[in-house]
Amino acid sequence: MVKINYSPNQLNQPNYPPMDRRKIEIMDTTLRDGEQTSGVSFSISEKLTITQLLLEELNVDRVEIASARVSDGEFQAVKSIVNWAAENNYTNAVEVLTFVDNGVSIDWLINAGVKVQNLLTKGSMNHLTHQLKKTPQQHFDEIAHVISLAQSNDIATNVYLEDWSNGMRHSPAYVHQFLDFLATQPVKRVLLPDTLGILTPAETEQFLTELIAKYPTLHFDFHAHNDYDLGTANVLEAVKAGIHGLHLTVNGMGERAGNAAMASAVAVIKDFTPDVEIGIKESAIYTVSKLVETFSGVRIPSNKPIVGDNVFTQTAGIHADGDNKNNLYFNDLLPERFGRKREYALGKTSGKANIEKNLQELGLKLNDADLKKVTQRVIELGDKKETVTKEDLPYIISDVLDSSLYEDKVVVESYVLMNSMGLRPSATIAVTVDGEKFEENAQGDGQFDAFMNALTKVYAKKNRRLPKLIDYAVRIAPGSSSDALCETIITWETPEKKFITRGLDSDQTVCAIKATQKMLNII
Repeated sequence: MVKINYSPNQLNQPNYPPMDRRKIEIMDTTLRDGEQTSGVSFSISEKLTITQLLLEELNVDRVEIASARVSDGEFQAVKSIVNWAAENNYTNAVEVLTFVDNGVSIDWLINAGVKVQNLLTKGSMNHLTHQLKKTPQQHFDEIAHVISLAQSNDIATNVYLEDWSNGMRHSPAYVHQFLDFLATQPVKRVLLPDTLGILTPAETEQFLTELIAKYPTLHFDFHAHNDYDLGTANVLEAVKAGIHGLHLTVNGMGERAGNAAMASAVAVIKDFTPDVEIGIKESAIYTVSKLVETFSGVRIPSNKPIVGDNVFTQTAGIHADGDNKNNLYFNDLLPERFGRKREYALGKTSGKANIEKNLQELGLKLNDADLKKVTQRVIELGDKKETVTKEDLPYIISDVLDSSLYEDKVVVESYVLMNSMGLRPSATIAVTVDGEKFEENAQGDGQFDAFMNALTKVYAKKNRRLPKLIDYAVRIAPGSSSDALCETIITWETPEKKFITRGLDSDQTVCAIKATQKMLNII
């Protein structure tokens, strides 16, 4: 094999010359190992689209797209990808998992046109003894035969040492014997998976440092699983140890707890290992992440680093205030790096700074008195719903400023609205008019109609008539969420004029009642 010369690890040396940075390959295995996520199966067109984005937009070095011999659908997907790769000079970047099966997988690759195999072998004595029931030499002889068949058919070979991490823990002599054998074979890369996600960061660094020093002619890839939520930490230790390549998946997809996540690993490498260079285009991470979410049907947790919905959202008012004062709550994970932007949530923990940040994006500005009123209204609404969206703000402002134009001489103190199957809707209300309190009950064609009928009875006692309701409309803010505030707009008519009142709430009937209370104070 050709000896690979890598620069020594020189972490913690900030003045390390950029021209000498050590290049690490990134192999994405979303379409092979990631597809082992429970319930996930990508279609042919989805696999092709994801491959294209990974190689051309995200700029990964290699992709592992399938396992050999799985199904006819998998074969057709691989052929489709291989044909595209041949036309776009990516043939050697497309890899498929194969098996020690006396050449059956090789025939599959030949028919599909694949030029790189990732050969699955046993990396621990436990697996070799109990699953294959063979001696190391028998296993090595069979591996050598498959590698020879691949070479004679112009197929490059990478070798997976399945359960390697347990092998290093419990049968290190076997692992070293295996690597002594592989050093004599025409293999391109040795792939070291933490198959069951059992390694600690200290073990990862120790094991890899040992092997990289002992076998300087071998190219080692590290493949982390996330069973203890240590995938990213182990990736960082692998990089520090001098690893030559890493296997990652978009959104951390994979069997059980998944694999080391692409977004987190890339951010950690770029921010904490200045001597290392990777080719990943950070600004494409979010786009690819959302596409894989859509195709897989596996939702990204809202708090997942880098790609989660909430990770660049400040909720507490003190944080927004700090961002206004020299970006006190910023870190190096700036959302713009990943094609995203910082947001400021609106809710019960909001302060004026959150409101101002959102108003700036909308091109709006309020004086201090009105800003205080709007902030208080957002806090009140936040007690009723999880968040208030930026799109809700113009409605809230309109409601608050409109409410301040008149004195509340009429107040709807309380109400009970009933809607039961087989019975007409009913309403019981308590209303204070000019300091005098009234209670009434009525039925109607709907809850609001019942409310209005009860209100009509109250005003009859005062020898007053209510305006005629001539139009009723409900709307939510464009682009707002499913639990968005709604605004009810009611047009009223008296003998003298027509006028409109608005009510704002997350409940449509409550909106209408609020709009009605405004009407009562106007007349």
